[in-house]
Amino acid sequence: MNISRAVDTLRITEIFLSLQGETSRTGLPTVFVRLTGCPLRCQYCDTAYAFSGGDNLELAQIVEQVVGFGVSHVTVTGGEPLAQPGVHDLMRELCDLGLHVSLETSGALDVSGVDLRVAKVLDLKTPGSGEVARNLYSNVGELQAKDEVKFVICSRADYEWARMQCETLKLFEGEADVLFSPSASELKPRVLADWIVADRLPVRFQMQLHKVLWNDEAGR
Repeated sequence: MNISRAVDTLRITEIFLSLQGETSRTGLPTVFVRLTGCPLRCQYCDTAYAFSGGDNLELAQIVEQVVGFGVSHVTVTGGEPLAQPGVHDLMRELCDLGLHVSLETSGALDVSGVDLRVAKVLDLKTPGSGEVARNLYSNVGELQAKDEVKFVICSRADYEWARMQCETLKLFEGEADVLFSPSASELKPRVLADWIVADRLPVRFQMQLHKVLWNDEAGR
């Protein structure tokens, strides 16, 4: 396989095949490429095992593993994948192969350099995350129709804050979908669903399908 910059490496925690558990692509067989490292420390983080460790893999090795699973959807995640600049080369290579690539990012790092073929899932941090000050709101201006904005809701205060941000940033008027997800340990899904219905918010309620199916085995 001809990779133009095969000498470049990325630190990778894991590469695995599963069902996409979140976003509008929920349920699709997807290869997950989880990069190691994250500059944020959200209090509800369920992938803290990706903060350190991992293996240095050349881009050619990563692409070969992804292609070997034989599915067309790939999610680049972390940690925080944009913390490793070489991830842009990886996503470009995957797109060049005709794969459907999505990026899960905290929204704390600039997304303007992300290949336009990549579907961005921008996770704006609520006050309950403990990392609300890290949000880079200029990223909202980079969103396209295939992108999505995600809020993890920990409480009623988080819900009201997220609704205010959607109005202030005009997310309800934009083309990108808005996702509200309950923090698994802090807010019952039914409660969040009832709030959304009562307020008729134009957002997509979501739960983590992979946790429902596999009880978060191996952190997935």
